[in-house]
Amino acid sequence: MTGKIPRRTVMLAAAAAIVALVSESTAIAAPPEPPLRLVSTGAVTVERLPGEPVALDPGTHVVAGSAPFEVRAARGTYTEPIVATRLAPSGAVALPAGLVTDFAGLPAFINMTVTDAAGNTVADRNETFCPNGAAVRTRPDAPASSPYPSRCAHAPFALGAVWGIQAGWSVRTARRWPAPLFIDDGTYTAVVSVNQPYRDLFGFAPDQWSATVRVTVRTAAAEEETTARPHSHLHTSLTPTGQRPTGTPTVPDGPRPDLRPLPAFSISIPWREVERDYLNFAATVWVAGTAPLVVDGFRRPDQQLMDAYQYFYDNRGRQVGYAPVGTMEWDPRDGHHHWHFTDFARYRLLNADRTVALRSGKEAFCLANTDAIDYTLPRATWQPVNDDLSWCGDASALAVRQRLDVGNGDTYTQDLPGQSFDITDLPNGTYYIEIVANPEHALHEQNTANNTSYRRVVIGGTPGDRTVHVPPRGLVDG
Repeated sequence: MTGKIPRRTVMLAAAAAIVALVSESTAIAAPPEPPLRLVSTGAVTVERLPGEPVALDPGTHVVAGSAPFEVRAARGTYTEPIVATRLAPSGAVALPAGLVTDFAGLPAFINMTVTDAAGNTVADRNETFCPNGAAVRTRPDAPASSPYPSRCAHAPFALGAVWGIQAGWSVRTARRWPAPLFIDDGTYTAVVSVNQPYRDLFGFAPDQWSATVRVTVRTAAAEEETTARPHSHLHTSLTPTGQRPTGTPTVPDGPRPDLRPLPAFSISIPWREVERDYLNFAATVWVAGTAPLVVDGFRRPDQQLMDAYQYFYDNRGRQVGYAPVGTMEWDPRDGHHHWHFTDFARYRLLNADRTVALRSGKEAFCLANTDAIDYTLPRATWQPVNDDLSWCGDASALAVRQRLDVGNGDTYTQDLPGQSFDITDLPNGTYYIEIVANPEHALHEQNTANNTSYRRVVIGGTPGDRTVHVPPRGLVDG
């Protein structure tokens, strides 16, 4: 017997069908999520100390859509331009030639215009955007972590970079230390916009590449001055005891670090209130190859000296051996107060004929990942272990671990007498700054044929007023 279907049931079924059709139509008609968009909190308040300029972070962020945003940039040599490629879901897309000129980020990505309450423009500038800033996820269903680095490379002789924003994550457009802005207290309007050609290259929606921000600037009460850490190097994790490794040291076949020095940079002759002339420079030794450089120090009883051992790992990152490689010594001087691994690098100033003119007194180092040098290497570590920490052990340490991860470098600036070159009595002429990594070959490497770099300098002037000319190295003038 066939019963009559109640009218209410028919109406509910019809309504459900209509909802389904509307939902399907809406899903089809919904515009796709843009790869990137610019968002803003709408208003920011900036405080500065009396007499200080303003470090304006407008609170604008670049947000990645349903897929990660990733750009890789690299150069084969210092005579070749940087080639940048975006890795999009549809495939790799080369960025226009000449758009990327260094590894600090995407140049002139953002334009920020600031006007005062009367409508007068007080700032109008383009700014570089580093997609590897302090990233956070912006929606609850976004991936739990981001694989991308937390910083962009600033070493002028870097070779390769990876920039990225995880899907559903955001990065501030402002640099970690914004350029100073000299404006009075008051209320301002900042307009932050993504410049061409980035809007089209990266798929910003027409209404999501610009934001207006209300900015309030005010002077805070002067705070008690604090003493900053005088040394720029980073903290490494301490091993739990001071016991030396047991068993027989083993140097197995397998992955190895490859230490490489970059050419010297930031070369200058500073003015000092002393009757000596010094040549300052910065030097970076970095790790390529197939494994990190890991050195543990184990303290000798009642001594300010540690025995150092290099550790070796297989392709899965498992420790498979170790070997003695020298010592670590405690450095009690102001600005240091940590443990130094000896004979990591050597600095010399050579005559034009490559004979030795001067030697630097810098002979011991606190190893740490201070600079991204080439994150395009197959085994590069984008998030190095000791990133953004502080120092290399303290006076009471029983053991210390120091390391350099693949793709990362350790930079030291030689600007102290004894470490910089005393050129007071040096004749004018052409010289070379020589940087040698692993000079005693105590460390076990994949390759030792690339352990030396040179940078030509031309010294002139007169005593007390010396000059230095540093020719570019290929396309790099650092």
